[in-house]
Amino acid sequence: MTYFYAGLDPAIATFLFAASFVGSFITVALGIGGGMILLALMATLIPPVALIPVHGVIQLGSNVNRAIVMGRHTYWPPVMAFGVGGVIGISIGGAIVVDLPPSAVQIGVGIFVIWSVLRKPPGWLTRWPWVTGMISSFLTMFFGATGVFVAGFVRSLGLGREAHVATQAILMTLQHLLKVIVFGLLGFAFGPWLGFMAIMIATGLLGTLLGRQVLRRMNDAIFGKVLNWILIALALRLIWQGIAGLR
Repeated sequence: MTYFYAGLDPAIATFLFAASFVGSFITVALGIGGGMILLALMATLIPPVALIPVHGVIQLGSNVNRAIVMGRHTYWPPVMAFGVGGVIGISIGGAIVVDLPPSAVQIGVGIFVIWSVLRKPPGWLTRWPWVTGMISSFLTMFFGATGVFVAGFVRSLGLGREAHVATQAILMTLQHLLKVIVFGLLGFAFGPWLGFMAIMIATGLLGTLLGRQVLRRMNDAIFGKVLNWILIALALRLIWQGIAGLR
């Protein structure tokens, strides 16, 4: 069993397995939030050097699961352009040696998300999906969980609840796949974490299946309101973390 713990205390690893289940459930049932909650928990429990790449693989697996489960509802028109932008953003991010100031990134993303929810989304957010793909993919190399940023884009498309979740899953699958490839090219050793990541993805699949049942019982109006409040709450948390990091 130690293979599945990746050197972590068994109690901590088991807690994170459960957190992956809950995170995937939240993301499917409510549209967003699970990946960021999981990142926050992992940040306190696993080595910092492994945080972004390991979280990236777990999120890749979770989004592949969601894309398979919800795939028939996907809204495809923005996907290719988002992917092209993602390649550009990931390439730039992977080539930069020094990190962006985490506090500045958190505050900036948080303010943008709140603005997008409370006001009419900027035109480029729907007209130019490659820009969203480029910016979010660049930031994910340093910040990890940019699903809240991408959710702002998907929200601006005005999709129904199932199409929203499915489309977000496809876009985040592309983004995390690119990120994992780049971290592998940069030399991160994924091997010791394979068993741990496999269990995290498996428990996430169970959360996805349960979350889908909740999503089906929700109507689009309720889903939209809940999604907006979650986006605002996550954005405020980002801003608070960023301000705290400036002290």
